[in-house]
Amino acid sequence: MKRYLSIASVILVLTSLALTSCGSPPEEYDGVPKAAIVDQLYLREANPGFIAEMTAILESCGFAIDLWQGEEITVEFYRGLPERGYKLIVFRVHSGLLLEMEESGVEPLEATYLFTGETYTTTKYVSEQLTDKVSNALMAEDYPLVFAVSSEFIREDTKGDFDDTVIISMGCESYYYDDMPAAFIEKGASVYTGWSTIVSLEYVDVVTLDLLGNLCTANMTVTQGISRTTAELGHDPYFDAYLKYFPAESGSQKIAELIRNE
Repeated sequence: MKRYLSIASVILVLTSLALTSCGSPPEEYDGVPKAAIVDQLYLREANPGFIAEMTAILESCGFAIDLWQGEEITVEFYRGLPERGYKLIVFRVHSGLLLEMEESGVEPLEATYLFTGETYTTTKYVSEQLTDKVSNALMAEDYPLVFAVSSEFIREDTKGDFDDTVIISMGCESYYYDDMPAAFIEKGASVYTGWSTIVSLEYVDVVTLDLLGNLCTANMTVTQGISRTTAELGHDPYFDAYLKYFPAESGSQKIAELIRNE
């Protein structure tokens, strides 16, 4: 039996972003709510326009922004992420499902992973690898394997709790199963949005900006924001992916209510 992380399908259509590394942010911003853009795709793709527009939208919503990119996004980065006090996190990262290969074929396990920018090795995070909390992951045939962390890692191995954090997960299959949404909510997040299946990055770029504009600039609820975005932009034209959110009760809330910053 062999297990591996599915991402080959993700690579077919990706065209993403870049910008310079921002370094370690200060832990506090004098009471101003903090948001993070986690840009793992900085390693291979570039879309500085997305970063600029996303930053402008979030700043208009009253957030101070931290930008994390490429090799800054490690297993330890994910481990310490709840302690950083972010009220909103945009994960612009590869994600995928763990697959199990047997003689009868390939079966996806109900395990969703978020990719890092950290080069994979068998000698790090050994206990986490043995329990499938951390796995190797392939972004492209011509790029070294990287580490990826599972929903169980988020649930059990991260330090501290999220503080009513809004989670926007842009990766493929980020809400194919409910394991990743449930893990973030159990760790204190207020809402998790993700994608029903594989999603093309050119499409998800536009949709994410539109959604955040609806939530921040237009001050819509989660349900209103997703419904408006879907009505205007439709499902992914290649894979028919659509946005989902968890838990259901968060749908009637606006950003200020979700981050408890009324």
